[in-house]
Amino acid sequence: MNRTWKKILALLLTAAMGLTLLSACGSQEAESDPAQETTEGVNISYGISNAWDSLMPYYTVSGSNYSRIIYDKIYDRLAYVQTDGTCLPRAASSWESADDGMAILFHLDEKAAFHDGTPVTAQHWADTIALVTDPACETLGRSTFAVLTGTDDTGAAIEGQTLGAEAVDEYTLKLTFKNPVIPEEFLVDYNREIYVLPTHLLTDIPKEELMTHDFWLNPVGSGPCKFVSELAGSSLILEANKDYQLGAPGFDTLTITVMDKANLLTALISGDLDYYAIGGSISEENRPIAEEAGFTVLEGTVPSTFYELMLNNETIDSVDLRQAINMALDKELLCQQSSGTLGVVTNSSILPDTPYSQAQTTGTYDPQGAMDLAAQSGYDGRTFSLACTSARASLAALIQQNLAEVGINVEIETVDSSTMFAGMYDGTYDMALASHTPTNLPLWFVGSRFNADNNLFRVADLSRYESLISSIQQETNQEARIALVDELEAYLNQEMPFVPLWFTSSLHVESKTVTGIDYPAAAFSNENVWDWEKTV
Repeated sequence: MNRTWKKILALLLTAAMGLTLLSACGSQEAESDPAQETTEGVNISYGISNAWDSLMPYYTVSGSNYSRIIYDKIYDRLAYVQTDGTCLPRAASSWESADDGMAILFHLDEKAAFHDGTPVTAQHWADTIALVTDPACETLGRSTFAVLTGTDDTGAAIEGQTLGAEAVDEYTLKLTFKNPVIPEEFLVDYNREIYVLPTHLLTDIPKEELMTHDFWLNPVGSGPCKFVSELAGSSLILEANKDYQLGAPGFDTLTITVMDKANLLTALISGDLDYYAIGGSISEENRPIAEEAGFTVLEGTVPSTFYELMLNNETIDSVDLRQAINMALDKELLCQQSSGTLGVVTNSSILPDTPYSQAQTTGTYDPQGAMDLAAQSGYDGRTFSLACTSARASLAALIQQNLAEVGINVEIETVDSSTMFAGMYDGTYDMALASHTPTNLPLWFVGSRFNADNNLFRVADLSRYESLISSIQQETNQEARIALVDELEAYLNQEMPFVPLWFTSSLHVESKTVTGIDYPAAAFSNENVWDWEKTV
């Protein structure tokens, strides 16, 4: 290692040590950190840059990947989804289309069991869906189930109608849909939102209290890891489920620690971490540091992140002003600053190189046009709030500068991911800088964000969006479906409820101490923990 890289690495390590010392000095002796209480055995130290919302998987305000990737370990999902959309067995051993495409039969793995030893049956899955769609249960993100028969547009069960979730027999789950579905498309779109709950342990909890009940302080799931202890927002200890149906993880405990994103690589290099979420992702700028430290860096082949500027259409209620914001942003510069050569600027949330993607342009950067539209909108010079996480503060500063250059005033508020999404949902913030994991489906992004239950952009009239989205969902002819998608995209470009920024592929730092990790698949918030083995 040459002197330059030695110096950089030394500075990074010094900074990390300083943060550790500051954290230690500020801690209260009365509250111990579970990360210091790991049981004897083989432990994997796992870093994550944002905390989970709660340990109840149907009560996540942000719906973020950081929460999903925690739930993925404690609870089980139907399938294991890879970056290219391939779906592999998990809780379900196989699946097939039924009723002329209006239903899917999931054949469950008969070896699956909850952490208390109770076998997981199709009735548990059906009861889980019945529970979280019950209007009395204050579920967040219930719109996932709006595709099932017997639910309304928010995903709530309709009294007197049969819910499209049925246990055909002990190990066959049948889901029935309002529109025809392709099983793999359903799994790519919804698998990360659906978990089986130990409904046999929840019968005495009032439905209206279920989401925030103390049960979730010591939860029981059926995933590859069992809950041990938690320091909310800080750390979590899990132990390997040695009876997991896909195989026993090759470790005893998994210690998950929340730390600033900027310190993840440093902690990995120093040996404080074995691996970090999501997929050991690393910026192009830091790639040489990892390689100089002896780590292998893997390149993703499919875009794994979509960046957008969320807009509050209630406070930024002028189409002209929203268009001005879009035109004021130098997307090429922002993309380069964030993703380097791995980023591709976009004017759409649709993944490039799919049947539904339009020709991708390099952006609409036009400062003069932005100034003209801002003036035309009647913008009065008010200051808008722009929320972002600390990891994206420098990127938000560039957006602030771009907007200032055309006379639009922005004040940055640095918050955690959960607060940011909650603030956009309730109207606290005017803008927010966010990223998401894309799929190759045309409605992966917009399909769940333009309904009354999840009107994330606070659009006053959702009717046109809902009509177009519904038409796309019901259309089975691909050519006709592409035409409908084009119509929706044209309307989005006209109204600009949010600003698409760019897609980026991922770089992954390969762990030196843990083998078997499927790095790219972590983009779908699922990790093949059952294949991991701590070797050093």
